[in-house]
Amino acid sequence: MRTTIASALVAACAVTVGGFTFVAILKSSLTSSVQDIAQQRAAAVVAGLAAGTEPGRLTPHDEELLVQIVAAQNHQLVASSDARLTAPLSAVHPGESVTIDHVPIGDGTHSFRTVARRASTPQGDYLVIVGGSLEHVYESTRTVSRMLSLGIPALLIVIVLTTWLFTGRALRPVELVRKEVADISARDLERRVRVPKTGDEIARLAETMNEMLARLAESSERHRQFISDASHELRSPIATIRSLAEVAAEHPDSTSLEGLAAAVLVEERRLEALVDDLIVLARADENTLVRARQPIDLDDLVFEEAARLRATSNLRIDISKVAAARVHGDAASLRRALRNVADNAVRHARSRIGFEVSSDGRTATVVVTDDGAGVAEDDRVRIFERFIRLDTARDRDSGGSGLGLSIVAEIAHAHQGSVAVGDAPGAGARFELTLPVIEAPTGS
Repeated sequence: MRTTIASALVAACAVTVGGFTFVAILKSSLTSSVQDIAQQRAAAVVAGLAAGTEPGRLTPHDEELLVQIVAAQNHQLVASSDARLTAPLSAVHPGESVTIDHVPIGDGTHSFRTVARRASTPQGDYLVIVGGSLEHVYESTRTVSRMLSLGIPALLIVIVLTTWLFTGRALRPVELVRKEVADISARDLERRVRVPKTGDEIARLAETMNEMLARLAESSERHRQFISDASHELRSPIATIRSLAEVAAEHPDSTSLEGLAAAVLVEERRLEALVDDLIVLARADENTLVRARQPIDLDDLVFEEAARLRATSNLRIDISKVAAARVHGDAASLRRALRNVADNAVRHARSRIGFEVSSDGRTATVVVTDDGAGVAEDDRVRIFERFIRLDTARDRDSGGSGLGLSIVAEIAHAHQGSVAVGDAPGAGARFELTLPVIEAPTGS
């Protein structure tokens, strides 16, 4: 409706202005033609007077032209093409051209476009006045005006109907897409809207809606899988704690209070770690994983993690290839990512873990290597998915909940970086965490 009204208003203004302009130009053009004819006749009369022809013989009756010869001395009419005119048409000065309306001739009045020229003869000076009738000019403009007054409304009606029809046809696919999307519920995200074969903006809109539905379906599936996996992981320590409590209650002599407390404490720590990981992933889904960004020296974080591993494991820790690199990010998140990668290396290493930090001026890379069995090429993408345990790490005591490396991937993504796994030199796995730097390295 708004499009139709707007187009009708624009068209009405355009054709109205165009119509008035056309009538004005037509009237001016026809009037100029009449004036040119009068000028030519006046020149002929002046030439005749100069040749000595009697004034009366130079004013023959002409329905389109009115010729008057006036004595210049006393302004008396000497000769006229219409005997009923006994006075000059007007005090027209030589060289002028004016329009005279309401000239009484016969039973009515007429309009003339008059010109005046001076003629000098032996008998004296005369003023030659020639008027061209404007009746056909006015009649033509009236006819054109009547035609426009009928044609413009008809044209506007055609424009309104055409705009309404074609706008409706153009927007009909949008309405169909809207209805189809409105019918799709959260349980029916696999449905897709029909894409018109027009190849225009409407088709691209439908394609975009289908892409959005695909993303929503993928996100919904991920959320359902996440809830299912989280429920399964939470059920295990809870069931273990309940089993220990039931056994202790039914057979109080079979276990000591200290043993029960130690076993429950182990499961509680596992439960606490799992809940903590779930909270981190929930923050990642809400894009709130990075809370405060500040300059961070990656080499300092690596040295801290190496010191922790030396204190908690019997593995050989190599930091000989750690160079200075600074990034802009959340220190707690990056520290957690580095610890998760290091803990994964500890679970699989045989005797050695190596740390490397390097920078090329644009990105900083943290590398963690171990001398374990490595990661199969087919599993190098799956390993960063949530609740994924590879065949060699399915035991919960050694493999964790399967969220550690997925948290590393989320933290890297939140810092506009990436994480990847490959083969370490010789044997084992090589994890690379790449982050954008904020300044060139300045030494360790």
